[in-house]
Amino acid sequence: MKSFIRKVGFGLGPNDKIPNDPLQWALNQFNEVPKISWTGKIYTEKELRKHYRDWVYNDRKVLRKKYKDNKTLYKVQKDQLRKDTGQKFWESLEISIRHNEAINSQHPVFSKLWMFWGNFFTISEKDFLANYSTGPYQREIIRANMDQTFEKMVYEVTTSWAMIHHLDNSESAGPKSVTAREDWRRRKKRPATINENHARELLELHTISPKAGYTQNDVIELSKLMTGWQHKWNKSQLETANVTFNHEYHEPGKKIILGKKYKSGKKALKVVIKDLVNHPSCRDFVATRLCRYLISDEPTEKMKKPIIDAFKKSDGYLPEIHKAAIKVAFEHNKKFKKFQTPENWFLQVAKIGNLNWPPSPEVMDSYELGTKPTRKQRSPERIMWEIGQHPYRAKQPNGWSDFSEDWMSPELLIRRLVYAQLSYSFINVKSRENYDDYYQNIVEKNFDNPNKIIKYLNQKSRSIEKHTLLFNHPEFLRS
Repeated sequence: MKSFIRKVGFGLGPNDKIPNDPLQWALNQFNEVPKISWTGKIYTEKELRKHYRDWVYNDRKVLRKKYKDNKTLYKVQKDQLRKDTGQKFWESLEISIRHNEAINSQHPVFSKLWMFWGNFFTISEKDFLANYSTGPYQREIIRANMDQTFEKMVYEVTTSWAMIHHLDNSESAGPKSVTAREDWRRRKKRPATINENHARELLELHTISPKAGYTQNDVIELSKLMTGWQHKWNKSQLETANVTFNHEYHEPGKKIILGKKYKSGKKALKVVIKDLVNHPSCRDFVATRLCRYLISDEPTEKMKKPIIDAFKKSDGYLPEIHKAAIKVAFEHNKKFKKFQTPENWFLQVAKIGNLNWPPSPEVMDSYELGTKPTRKQRSPERIMWEIGQHPYRAKQPNGWSDFSEDWMSPELLIRRLVYAQLSYSFINVKSRENYDDYYQNIVEKNFDNPNKIIKYLNQKSRSIEKHTLLFNHPEFLRS
């Protein structure tokens, strides 16, 4: 069952022991949210949002006006503003924290599910969110709620600053709301209108999915119910102020969603989310996504049923849902091998190969605000771009694909060959003392048929060739 450890985690490094009971080892990682093991500086979402505020405000309100007639000087000052706000550093720091949890912590299975939920509740590439906010959002909203119910996680995600801004809910105003009657709207020809983005994604991607058969009218009604949830706009913070519920933007009156009436007001969002997450289609959707992530592109009803049952029995308690998914992955481990996405593949290379990755806390802590990050400090962001899956920069709100065929293009496979070869130079010094033992050790720990893999590697005499072959072997690409 060694491949199971790669399926639900990231494999075993040369110094790791094989668990006596791999299933129990995995299940034990969900009893609580473990403390993040990164020993360097970790910045809160509000701290990094302040830097985002400084970027938005100074670019929009100061530099554009001051240098409107001098584009060359504007560019120079804007580049300095990027340094002053750490724009090119924070996401690499967040990726380092994320990768350290996968590779060096004692809870890699928990981390793998954290990555699942981060992609499930995607903040896609928009408005510099990846530069400042997506990483801390995934730490403080997603990770911190993995010992809560799915209902609570959905509510926290839905009302988070990052998601409100990402899906433009601050721009949504009820046509019959107080603000709709304000004179400035008539003068500036800006009528109050609802924005459907957030409501549509709450239905389609975060809860019941289109399988539930909701209609366009349900989207409109939910959009009306969600009016008023916005960042509290002010002249100094612009769109970076905290989220609040603004009654003046909220559409009054009852809303009918999936046949049920909901009252107006702030409390209505909690009520509708409770109903959505307890809908049978929501349980099926979550189970499908978990199985597709861990086991197979085409999950069967047999795979999904234990997860759906755990969801229903525990009222959506996430640790029970996670444990059920891990048990299903264990039961189907021999029959189904999942092709690994680029980031999962890269983390397995780093973990199993005992690479010096990610950059150390000392390297990342040496960054000084106002300066350009070093190449090493920016390497996490750069490498994720180059292998084809930057975790904070999905192109669409539905996140990165979990379908194998989307990651099997010649270009993406060539990138794995390139990075497997490049990773050779990152091998920990102690592992280089005896390469034959190094490969024998990691193959025996991570493959159910080690002799076959070793025989395959021994076709080449040079260690760098063995390294490249191992991490692009068909049985390594799948787990």
